[in-house]
Order: sequence, then structure tokens, then C-alpha cells
Amino acid sequence: MDWIRSFQRSIDFIENNITEPLDIADIARQANVSPFYYQKIFTMICGFTIGEYIRNRRLTLAGSELARSDVKVIDTALKYGYDTPEGFARAFTKFHGVAPSAVRKGAPVKSYARLSVTISMKGGSIMNYKVVQKQEFKVIERKITCSISEDSNVELPKFWERCHSDGTVKRLLELTSDKTDIFGICYAHTQEKRQTFDYSIAAKIEDRAEIPEGFTANIIPARTWIVFECKGAMPDAIQQLWHRICTEFFPSSSYEPTYEMDIEAYTGGDMSSPDYRSEIWVPVKEQSR
Repeated sequence: MDWIRSFQRSIDFIENNITEPLDIADIARQANVSPFYYQKIFTMICGFTIGEYIRNRRLTLAGSELARSDVKVIDTALKYGYDTPEGFARAFTKFHGVAPSAVRKGAPVKSYARLSVTISMKGGSIMNYKVVQKQEFKVIERKITCSISEDSNVELPKFWERCHSDGTVKRLLELTSDKTDIFGICYAHTQEKRQTFDYSIAAKIEDRAEIPEGFTANIIPARTWIVFECKGAMPDAIQQLWHRICTEFFPSSSYEPTYEMDIEAYTGGDMSSPDYRSEIWVPVKEQSR
């Protein structure tokens, strides 16, 4: 239940400050998570980004004000974070389907409802997972730094494409000690105001293994992990599993994520097959009572 309360507290903060500049670090602080993980969890739960939510809520409120009052368009634009009437008019027209001036003449506007976080009782469903105590292990990886923004949804697939085409993935499979899994690792920076996160394509190696040029080594610390089994074609299957982890598992679990990293483990085989197997690893701790 703490998961639900924390997330709702962040939504309330957004709504209470909707006409003020909103910083993702301030929003994430309300939910007691890093900016990176807040945005990741938000998108997994809602199916849209935090930026889209804020933008659509502001345009909804702007449309309502224009429809029921004589407030000037320029004043409304400034109130909801737009520097120019032209920029406001473009965004307003794209969202509502009509220009701000048309609202004055009675044109209808659209409404984007405020979020309310609840637990929805549904029919039981099965999620295969196991709790695993892992000692620290070493990985070899190729890493990039991404901005905490909507652009990361484009950056990461392109990074995977590059690593497949330039032989990185093949080389990792040759170097790995278990010859099976390739990891996609998200590292969350601990600095609250940091607006980036690191992501690597990696594989497990022996402690004394040499690190070839172009790669780096890292130690994944000893942790309690919940390993979720995933079956299905990529990327839909793993995205759907992430949604279930965020909306079904953690809200009712005695565990909570540690929000320091997560790992997606990919096996060899046809990733477009409905029988393709992969895993999501989430480091956890037991919730305090």
C-alpha cells in the first residue's frame, strides 16, 4: 500500500503546483524514488510519460479557463508555462483540435482527467517469479549515458541496434562466463538533481578476466533479487511484464525495490518468437512494518 500512497502523493504535488515550474526531482521526491525510476515507473503504470501528463493537464485547465472566463489568451499562455502566444496556440490546437480564439466562440474543448491511483480488484492471474540471494558478480559492458527524458525511449533501441550491428553483442557472448544471458542494465544515479542515467549492454565474466579495449568492467553488488520470468516476443512481452510488476506485484507485495538498478536478461534465440524467454531482475528489500 505504501507504493500506492507514495505515487498518489506525487500526483497531488503535480496538481497542486500545476501552474508553477515543475522539476522531475521535486516530483520524484514525493514518491521517495530517484528521478529516473519515477519516470520509468510512471510510464510503466500509466502508458504515457510524466511530461505528457503535465502538458495535457495544463492544456485541459487552460481550455476550461478560456471557455468560462474573459481571461486573455496571452495571460493563460503564461500561466500554464508557455513563453509565447504562438507556442501556446500550436500546443492548444494540437490537443483540443481548435484554436484558443475558437473557444471564445463556443467551440468545444477536451478534458484530460486528473490521475487517481487505486488498486483495482481483478480476476487472479499468475506471475512466475523467484526470490534469489545473489553474491556480487562482475560484468563486462558497453555503456551509454542517457537523458531522463522521453528521448530515452528512442535512444536505447538505437543503442541495441548499434551493438548488434558492430559486433558488440556477439563479442559479449564470446567473453561471458555462462554463455547464455546478455544483460540490459539500468543504473540510477543517486544524485537527486542528476538528469541522466547510465545504461549498459553487458554479460557476466570471471573475476580475473581481461577487459578488451572498448569495454569496461563493473561489479554488481550482492543483493536480494526478485527474478520475474517473461515469455513472448520482444519488446511487447517485457513491456507488458514491467507493467504488471508495477501495477500488480509491488502494490501487494511485502517487498519494495531498492531503486538502484534493474537488469533485463536476454537469452539466445528468436526474439520475435512467442516462446522467447527472458527475465527481469529487480533488487529488493522487505518493507518496514
